[in-house]
Amino acid sequence: MNPSNAILIIAEHREGNIHPVTYELMNKAKQLSEVKNNPVQVLLLGDLVEQLAKDLSHYECDGVFYIQNPQLSTYNTDAYTHCVTTFIKETHPEIVLIGATAQGRDLAPRIAARNKTGLTADCTALEMDENGTFLMTRPAFGGNLMATITCENHIPRMSTVRPGVFAKGQRSDTTYCEPVKKEIDFSDIAIRGRLLETIKEKKQTANISESNVLIAGGRGMGGKKGFELLQKLAELMGGTIAASRPVIDQGWVDKAYQVGQTGKTVRPRLYIACGISGALQHIAGMQESDFIIAINKNEDAPIMKIADLAIVGDVHKIIPEMIARLES
Repeated sequence: MNPSNAILIIAEHREGNIHPVTYELMNKAKQLSEVKNNPVQVLLLGDLVEQLAKDLSHYECDGVFYIQNPQLSTYNTDAYTHCVTTFIKETHPEIVLIGATAQGRDLAPRIAARNKTGLTADCTALEMDENGTFLMTRPAFGGNLMATITCENHIPRMSTVRPGVFAKGQRSDTTYCEPVKKEIDFSDIAIRGRLLETIKEKKQTANISESNVLIAGGRGMGGKKGFELLQKLAELMGGTIAASRPVIDQGWVDKAYQVGQTGKTVRPRLYIACGISGALQHIAGMQESDFIIAINKNEDAPIMKIADLAIVGDVHKIIPEMIARLES
């Protein structure tokens, strides 16, 4: 392949399904490409992934490539790094985007090192200015500062992006391109580790990034008992609980439920903030929700200013009333 100014997304899949962050990155890449008319390309790795590659081609892009091999059936750091690095050195994309998942956070720095370029990790915003400079924004200093970073002297420019930050594009009934299979030589790969067994933790936590209804609590809930109320409300509404950072620090709720710059970025259809004041770090993680309801004693709390519906009152009286109404 000839060198290009492409924006390349490294796709991720789990249990036979494309990870939502891949679709989010494809949609954002298409928006970024409008400034310099960059082609948007997707690279998928795995075993028996041809059908998944065809699914990707139903989302707006200029090229879908896939590498298929039994050694890629489960994620392996050495094998995946070799394949992606080989592809990048053949195609010379200008920008490489990877989801900031457990897999992406393991893979991205290795790819950056092999391509002698930088990596802006855990981004919450990506922009292309009118001069075509790629701007990558991420939280810094514990989420107290937002740093916008450029990488002017090295190609590709790389970033990992939090799931849930960007909206997914629309799936088309027709395909935008025909997926292309790429052949990679596996004979020279030194695979230093292999997956022997998968052990799943007994505790079950919901993925708040994929929930359409989130009932979020802050310090105003008073403790674990307050979150038992929120859990009941969430079950009645077909949703999931969530929490602000102070709640996590107090140990009232598992960190998997944290929303904010140091937690997860979410965009549910409905977000109910209960006893949350609305620090900048929290608002950054949920402000793209379709409809926000805030319940707080303080009518001047920052969360009340961004809410579509602000209820001034005691959450310990309002939540039980909501539960009673829903149960009746």
